[in-house]
Order: sequence, then structure tokens, then C-alpha cells
Amino acid sequence: MSDLSIKIRIADRDYPMKVSPQDEERLRLAGRLLGERLKEFREQYGIQDKQDLLAMIALSTMADRLKVTTEKDGTDAALTERLARLDELLSGTVLV
Repeated sequence: MSDLSIKIRIADRDYPMKVSPQDEERLRLAGRLLGERLKEFREQYGIQDKQDLLAMIALSTMADRLKVTTEKDGTDAALTERLARLDELLSGTVLV
């Protein structure tokens, strides 16, 4: 499969990219969502400088990612504990 040449517009600038066909829709959606966040941050904080806006969005996005990772780790640990307990219960069961 050959890569597609696309342009993603971020903060009034076009960024050419080569992407696989299966990644195209995800990247275009990410570009649209980034544009929406730029608008939200501009309105919420009254900031016009695009570099400042992009830095704030990058920081916010990374903080959100860390939160999700921490929550996922906690969920994984709880699931592992439950599976271990279930395994203990099943290993004590005698099948007739």
C-alpha cells in the first residue's frame, strides 16, 4: 500500500504529510479537533499568539494523557487482582 500525500491545517498553516490510508481519517480528525481547541483556548483565555495557544494545548493534552494513563494503570491493577482471585477460586473447584 502506498502512502497518501495530505495537508493538515493547524493555526492557519498547512503541514504536508505522507500517511498510510488507514491513518488518514484519524489525522484529519486530529487536525480538526486541534483547530477547535485553538478556538476554545483563544476564547477562554483571550490569547491571540498562536505559539502560546499551541503550547497551552500541548500542555493540557499531555496532562490529560497522563491522567488517562494513571487511571488505566489503576484499572489494570484492579482487574489483575480480580483475575488472580477468580483463578484461585477456579483452581479449588473440582469438576465432576
